Amino acid sequence: MQALIAIPEFREMAEYEADEALTQDIAGIPALLRVVATAKRAGVDEILLMWPRGLDHTIWEQCIASPILRGLKVIEFPSFAFDPRHKSSWAAIASLLDDEFLWLPWNWITTKQFLAATKLSPVVSAKWAAPVRLTRELALRGLRTGVTRSHHPRGVSVYSPEDVQKAEQFLVANSGKPSDGIYSRINRRLCWPAVRTLTHSPITPNCVTVAGLAVAIVAALMYARGSYLNYLAGALLFFLSGLLDEMDGMLARIKFRESAFGTWFEGFVDNATYLLLFAGITIGLYRELGAREVIYGIALIAGCALSVVVIALQRKTITAGGQPNEYAGRMNRLLETDPSLISPMVRQIHIFIKKGVAIHYVLIFTVIGALPFFLRLAALAANLTWTLALYFNWKFTSKRSVPAMEQAKLAA
Repeated sequence: MQALIAIPEFREMAEYEADEALTQDIAGIPALLRVVATAKRAGVDEILLMWPRGLDHTIWEQCIASPILRGLKVIEFPSFAFDPRHKSSWAAIASLLDDEFLWLPWNWITTKQFLAATKLSPVVSAKWAAPVRLTRELALRGLRTGVTRSHHPRGVSVYSPEDVQKAEQFLVANSGKPSDGIYSRINRRLCWPAVRTLTHSPITPNCVTVAGLAVAIVAALMYARGSYLNYLAGALLFFLSGLLDEMDGMLARIKFRESAFGTWFEGFVDNATYLLLFAGITIGLYRELGAREVIYGIALIAGCALSVVVIALQRKTITAGGQPNEYAGRMNRLLETDPSLISPMVRQIHIFIKKGVAIHYVLIFTVIGALPFFLRLAALAANLTWTLALYFNWKFTSKRSVPAMEQAKLAA
């Protein structure tokens, strides 16, 4: 998809309250780089750039040199005062426009999901202040002008320092995933202030992941002490480790730091924190109630280990190379298309094994003093998890299910 970005004349830029409008920091990323990188993540592979006279071109050179934009094609048109309201401006670049293209304001801050969802507009924008998908024919004719509110994504136009604050709040508030449930939304809301602060720091998402692991280790040690107050301290610390788990993904999306390694590392740490937690609970209950608790603890830890192995194989099979973060979405789509009676049940209960959900239930069972019951319930759930994962791994990778799996990959 092609996107057209027209930087206004320098004298017009100087009227804005924000100094150095193109390079101002928005959640840790220069404004222009954020706009272009978001477009690239939303599916744009070519930028048609209008760069005005009198504006330092090194700003763009530094922007396009960023690794975030690697592979993006850029066509720079000779500088002139491009005005989307005038037919003459469109006529001058007619030969460079694709049949369909995205008009992208230089100061529009949004997310890749919202930008990718921009629909083709039946009219030419009256204000040109927000992104809009157009056909070349409609842009050149310019006869049907109107309001396109329903055809552009949500976002914030940045003209001032106050707008920068609004944009950062918008990015943090929308840094989740479309598949997030109510528990993840609650967790992310709790994380908003910390994430916004972290975007302006050198701390990386992987550093946050390591911090979550460290907190989980302390939580497990507290559980292993074997008393109610220690259990409660462990539950609160484990809840904190879950929030850190949410924060690393939010920070990665906001700062364009998603990677296959980051997804793998986050998953590895999640699995490690579960095993540490269950080991800690088992030791604590053994100290408090006796050896019988060890039987359930061993069953739980063994079930978790088997689940990790089977789901890792499933993730590798269902997702494309280098895209392990797509596993959850593709698995959900496969379950939705599966006609068997067991899939609807699995879709309803699989959410409870997510860490963002589990931290709530660990805290609840700990507070009400029901850890022995939790240990037994978790042991059953862990062994059901790897059993069902093995079943669906066979079901979705058999020859008769290959078309469904390919369809899920395309839908991603």
